[in-house]
Amino acid sequence: MPSSAPETPQCGYRHASVLLDGAVDALVHDPAGAYLDGTFGRGGHSRAILARLAPAGRLLAIDRDPQAVAEAARLEDARFTIERAEFARLGEIAEARGLHGRLAGILLDVGVSSPQLDDPGRGFSFLRDGPLDMRMDPSRGESAAGFLARAGEAELARVFKEYGEERFARRLARAIVARRAERPFERTTDLAEVVKAAHPAWEKHKHPATRVFQALRLQVNGELEQLDAALEAGLEALAPGGHLVVISFHSLEDRRVKRFIRHHVRGDTHLPRGVPVRDEQLERRLEALGKAQRPGADEVAENPRARSAVMRVARKRY
Repeated sequence: MPSSAPETPQCGYRHASVLLDGAVDALVHDPAGAYLDGTFGRGGHSRAILARLAPAGRLLAIDRDPQAVAEAARLEDARFTIERAEFARLGEIAEARGLHGRLAGILLDVGVSSPQLDDPGRGFSFLRDGPLDMRMDPSRGESAAGFLARAGEAELARVFKEYGEERFARRLARAIVARRAERPFERTTDLAEVVKAAHPAWEKHKHPATRVFQALRLQVNGELEQLDAALEAGLEALAPGGHLVVISFHSLEDRRVKRFIRHHVRGDTHLPRGVPVRDEQLERRLEALGKAQRPGADEVAENPRARSAVMRVARKRY
């Protein structure tokens, strides 16, 4: 049966699904229900969900990464289907499958996966030399190299500050623009070295290019916008009583998830005080289930990349 042990996909890169048991415990409350895994990755969560489902249960997965979809093809289970798409489209995909408004649970494990980071050819990591790509779907959109080649200094600084929370965004943008005048950026380690040389204050235990690479990845893939759209679509796609489970890996993501859940727990706060109204009128559409959860010491020791993970869970009221 599936467990928290690392998956070894066909591509050869190991992947340990973060908060595996906790996420599936929070998600699967009706074994005969229909569920959606909005980020298949390498299938750790999907396999664990299927292990909890009854014969009548169903699992629909989504991923835009062609390698993830290829891995899903190995999962032989009549209850399982996958769509290659951005998870922001989960509403229309659920509608096409006859599941809109009927899903018992939705899981979103946000961000980049270990196989994506560990494969130099994907260009996500500053620790491994590879083409400066960073696209989760390499067949679509602009690569990181393309963005760096065309963006002005002000736009680069904005992206580094907004998506990377980089204190020295302007300085690093200036250094990148100056260097690209000599030759374009095409390799991950080339960019990492330029950022490293230009960065005036290195954080302890953190490579100076960490925030720039995060910012570029979020920019190239539109990840925060995708998350906002997926949360809104997910609320509509859930059945009343359905569970929403979101695992995020940095504060930019988690703040959005926390704000979304809090907004729908509180409902309409602009109504006059003392006016008698029903919950439906307040539009309190979610109920938070417990507090934010984080991996335990044992999981972090086994998988250090889990250390920043935060899981939030909510139930749809109506």
